[in-house]
Amino acid sequence: MKKTFVMRGKTVSGGQELLEFGGRQKENKNMAYRLVEFQIMPSTTVFASTNVELSATITAAKTFEDPSNPNFNNQGLIASALFGVQGDGHVEVGGVSIINDTFMITNNLILAVIDNQTGSPQDVNWQCRFEAVKMTDAQTAATNFRQYTIFDE
Repeated sequence: MKKTFVMRGKTVSGGQELLEFGGRQKENKNMAYRLVEFQIMPSTTVFASTNVELSATITAAKTFEDPSNPNFNNQGLIASALFGVQGDGHVEVGGVSIINDTFMITNNLILAVIDNQTGSPQDVNWQCRFEAVKMTDAQTAATNFRQYTIFDE
């Protein structure tokens, strides 16, 4: 079994993706996954005159967390990312992601993205890197219960 793997894609602004882990858990007893990297990028050419403000969240709950206004009190929020470009004569490119890399993933996740700039919203490219973690029976039970309570809120 691979120790790390990558999920990536391109999602329409305002859209969500289901990141599936249910099958992985059944194949490998006592396995969980940690999110170790989360990046977002524009899907169109960025020129010096273009402003871009993209945001994304990854949530382990029934509903997604608003990427434009994430609530860090939400126990199901495990990652948030922001990417911006100011193209007003001098280009400033910046990106940041905040990840709860201690969250053991055993259930599916919801990824949500948005282009916050007015005008024609662009799709958002995203990439997540996960690391497999072997757990004991007790750790598996505790992790599954925690995810169940978060998902059932």
